[in-house]
Order: sequence, then C-alpha cells, then structure tokens
Amino acid sequence: MLLRKYSKQVVVIAIDTMLIIASLVLSYALRFNTLNLGVHASQILVALPVLLPLRLGTFLSMGLYRGMWRFTGMRDLISLIQAVTISSGLVMAVLFLVFRLEEYPRSVFIIDWFVVLVLVGGSRFAYRLYHERVMHSIMNRDAAARNVLIVGAGRAGEMILREILGNYRLNYTPVGFVDDSRKNRDMTIHGFRVLGNTREIPRLVKTYAVAEVFLAIPGASGAAKRRILRTCKRAGIKAKTLPAVSEILSGSAKVSMLREFQIEDLLGREQAQLDTASIREFLKDKTVMITGAGGSIGSELCRQVAQFSPKRLVLFERSEYNLYQIHMNLQDLFPEVLVSPIIGDILNQNRVEQTFAKFMPEVVFHAAAYKHVPLMEMNPLEALWNNVHGTGIVARCSHTYGVHKFVMVSTDKAVRSTNIMGVSKRIAELICQGIGSTSKTQFVTVRFGNVLNSVGSVIPLFKQQIEKGGPVTVTHPDIYRYFMTIPESVQLIMQAGAMGKGNELFLLDMGEPVKIVDLARDMISLSGLEPDKDIKIIFTGLRSGEKLYEELLFDGEEITSTLHEKIKVAASECIDWPTRLIKIEQLLESLRSGFSRDVVQKIKEIVPEFQPENGGPKSPVPSPPDHCRGKGASLLNSTVTSLPHAAMIKSGIHRNAKDVTL
Repeated sequence: MLLRKYSKQVVVIAIDTMLIIASLVLSYALRFNTLNLGVHASQILVALPVLLPLRLGTFLSMGLYRGMWRFTGMRDLISLIQAVTISSGLVMAVLFLVFRLEEYPRSVFIIDWFVVLVLVGGSRFAYRLYHERVMHSIMNRDAAARNVLIVGAGRAGEMILREILGNYRLNYTPVGFVDDSRKNRDMTIHGFRVLGNTREIPRLVKTYAVAEVFLAIPGASGAAKRRILRTCKRAGIKAKTLPAVSEILSGSAKVSMLREFQIEDLLGREQAQLDTASIREFLKDKTVMITGAGGSIGSELCRQVAQFSPKRLVLFERSEYNLYQIHMNLQDLFPEVLVSPIIGDILNQNRVEQTFAKFMPEVVFHAAAYKHVPLMEMNPLEALWNNVHGTGIVARCSHTYGVHKFVMVSTDKAVRSTNIMGVSKRIAELICQGIGSTSKTQFVTVRFGNVLNSVGSVIPLFKQQIEKGGPVTVTHPDIYRYFMTIPESVQLIMQAGAMGKGNELFLLDMGEPVKIVDLARDMISLSGLEPDKDIKIIFTGLRSGEKLYEELLFDGEEITSTLHEKIKVAASECIDWPTRLIKIEQLLESLRSGFSRDVVQKIKEIVPEFQPENGGPKSPVPSPPDHCRGKGASLLNSTVTSLPHAAMIKSGIHRNAKDVTL
C-alpha cells in the first residue's frame, strides 16, 4: 500500500517535470514569437537545473503532492498559485545571484509563471473532469445508476452534486436542479442546469426518468417541505432531505446525510441561534445538578450541558435503567466530563439533602416531574406530591445550600389548567417564585409546550399505531398543540437560564400551533401510506382534563422581549407570596389524608383559575406513600436536618445568610 502511494507520487512528479520543461520552452516561444529557439537553447539548458529542483521542491514542501486529483478544487488552485509564485521568485533570485540575469529576458519568467499555472493546474482539473464525467458514465452505464433531481441550487445542493460527481460508487446520476428562485432559472452548476421550479417536478420526473429527488434546502420552512413532499408523492417519486442547517454551515453536507423525511422536518421549526458565550460563562467549571436526568428533557439537558465543560455533572434520577442509559451515553460522548450518577427520588428529602451537601451544586436544572395528563388524572395524589412537594424540596435545598441559579422546567398546561398535572406545575411555579422572592439563589422558570418524540407524547403513539396498521386515534378533530424539538427546547432552557437574574418566568416561542389530526395525516403519509384509505383516523373524544388548545400566558401576565428572539419574559401580577405559600403548606397537609374535594378546594384557593372537569378526578385514590407521611412531609417551613445548622455554617455549606421568610 505504501509502495503504491509513493509510486503514484513519482508519476505525478514526472508529469510535473515534463510540464515545467514544456512551460519554459513555450514561454520562450511566446516571447520571441517563434519555435526556432536555437539561439536561446543554451539559456534554457542553463536555467532548467535551477528551475526544476526549486519548482518541484516548493510544490513538495507546500503539499501539492498529497492531494487527490479527482477532488481538485479552489483551495488546490490557490495553493498552486502560491507555490508557482514562490518558486518563480526563488528561480529569479538564484539566476540573478549567479548570472546577474544577463541575457535572460525578464518577461520570459512572467510568461512562464502564467504558462506553468495553466499546464500544471489544467492537468489536475482535466483529470477531475475525466473522472467525474467519463469514468462516472462508464461505471454507471452497467450499474443501473439512479437518476436524481436536486431541489435547491444553493450551497448545499452544490455540495451534494459535487460528491455525486466525485464518487461513482454512490450509483447516482444527477440530471439537474429545480429551484423556486427566479434568479437561478437556467443557471448552471458544474455544467448542470436549473431545469425549473418545484411545481415542475412531475414533468421533469417523466422527462428525465428521475428515480429520486434530493431536497437540499435545510433551511426550508415546514410548509415548503410539505408542499415539495406532496408534489413528489403525486409524481410517484421517492424523496429524501438533508438534516439541520448547522451541518451545512459547517461544510459537511454529504449524500450519506440524506434521509427519509421525518415529522420534525414537516413542522419546520427554525434552529435556535444561541449566545453560546453567555451559556458557557453560565455553565463552564460549575457543578451542575439535573433532576429527572434520565427523562426526555433531562437526558438532553445532560448532553447539552456537558458540551460547555462543567466541573461536574450530578445526575439525579430515580429510574435505575434511565440513569444507567444516560450515564453510559455521557461517558461515551464526553469522557472528559466528571459525571456523578445519583439514584434518588425528589420526594426523599434526606436523599436530596445528602446530594446537595456532598456536591454543593452551583446550578440546578429541575426537570423531574410527572407530565402525562390522563395518567395524572387517574393518580392525582402522586401528581401533586411529586410535582408540588418534590419541587418544594429541591427548591428549598437549592436556597439552603446556596445554589447560584435554579432553573425549573414548566409547561403551557400550567396556564388556566383543567387538569391535575397542569395545576401541579402551576403551583410548582409559585413555589419557586415565592422562595425566590427572599432568597439569594436566582430562581428562574421556563414555560413551554409539547416536545416532539418525548416519552408518552403523541408522536411515538402515532408511530406505534401506524406500524400496527391503524387505526390512528385522535381525541378531537379541532385539537391543537404547540410543538418544538427536544434539542431546541433544551437549548432555549439553557439560554433562559443564562439570561435569568432571579424570579423571572420565561416563555419560549413555540411558533404556530399544530392541528393534531394534520400531524396524524402527515405521519401516515411519511410512512408511504394513504390517510383514511390505508390507515384510518378515528376520534375518541377529549380525555379527562384535556383542552382543545393550550396557552402560554395568564390574563394578568404581560410579556416583554429579551435579547433572544425566541425567549420572552412574563411580568406576573403582584402576589402576596407569604400568604400563597402558607396555602400551599395547607394543601400539603390535606394531601396526607389522601385526595378529596377539600384538596380540590385548596388548589382553587392557590390557583383560582383552575377549572377541573366535573369537580376534579373521580378515580379511587390510595394513601400517600410512606416517605410523604407524618412530620417532614411539609418542606416549606422545614429546615435542613441532615446536618446541624451550626455545623453547616462552620463548614461553609450554608451559603445563604438568611432563611426563607414565610
């Protein structure tokens, strides 16, 4: 293999040697306008021993023999120009020192500079052209190469075309481009024309026997992608698309990245632009604790926080399997990050306190929560204990142990809630705002809608139903929901956390709400099936606690813009926090006896806009779990008991000088 590599280099050097000699002879011929160079033969023979080693040595030292000719591009041409310029300068300098350049026409060297560029550079580009066109045609003639039409005559489209031309093993033959921009009509890229716009795809498919369509516009809107996909389906043609625009900006668009359309593509959310400098300052060299670290949001938080080089990442998760999965994932992706996986329940106050006392986190992301609306309607007691009492425990420990910033992940279902899950998250918001009103810890809440492909969400359910042959179940023909991808939501959570100064409630821009029945139809179509024909859609009726649409704001909340276009901050109404927190204490006290109408009434006193269906959940409710009974079940008035108060102050654990006043 090594011998073969160097033998190729020897051949290339031999070719360049002949071209350099020919260039000098041709330069003399052009200078004197004659091929009879007998008079100047002696000059040429004297110059060549100087010219050849200096030219070839410069080419070699500048890496011109490391590249592959079939991939010759603009960078190679720039390197060649630099090498020829440097070597020409060296040749003239040596000839001047030795012969004072007497009898050597200086214009010959200027002509030679240009001619050698044409001959050496031309030889490389000629080989590339031969490889891309001639070899590509020969290799694909008998290989049943598939004709492809590229949608998008931009940078990504050019990169895809260049890779197809440079690699005949891909077994594709490009026929041209389509682009909806009028200025690109009839333009050519590497000899391939823009044949029309996307509406003409059906005609072009027939004319050029197209087998596949490649969508190379990663920044296209969801509506545009849906329209192109429908056009391709109408033409009976298979379509693939490129992923996120970030991969294109990095210059890494490849044919191997092309994939089948996914539902995320059709929603078409633009990628969030992050102020990475502020996030890095927020997280770098900090001990960061994430509750619910094994969940959909929590695990993505772990991965994205790890990118910003925290001092330590503390994963707090009660599911052994989920904790194992994210721990292994982080070890694989970020081996340099110190990770501490902690099995624990946010309802176990002693375990939470021990974790804070041991690791002293500076940033806490609170993502642990029950979130499935129908299940929580059937298990209201656990929903309230976990989402309210559990949040209180983590928030109070964050205050007591001097956490710099606490970021709580909330939901749009907290607004004018009709269900237990939503109202439990609203009370959790109030707890954070209440404790944060008198704490040195900066409490920040981030409220947003549904995330795609999260555990228990509608998209995995639809996928399972489609795989089984249907039917796909939708609760109501007019139900709408906001959606964003898990990575985008986590990026904006980190951005909001970095921006927060304390006691803010941030709202993420969820874009336009999506009609769930349209989502179901799109997912059926993406599976290559026909909605209502191959797969039926049935409407099952709204479930307990479910609304037709979700909101992000209360009536009393006004929003103001922030430095980030996708993040707003809500200015909440003035609230008597001590009184509200006392009412939350009373709610927790009532929960010790189980769920009842008295509990619903106390919830309404805390959250007056709560409107449960038919008075609230009616299912039988078990007694609260053992770790929530008796003394210590109420966190808000409790003090940390795992270490003596004086000992905590002496050891520096108790960073905040004053306690929360309720």
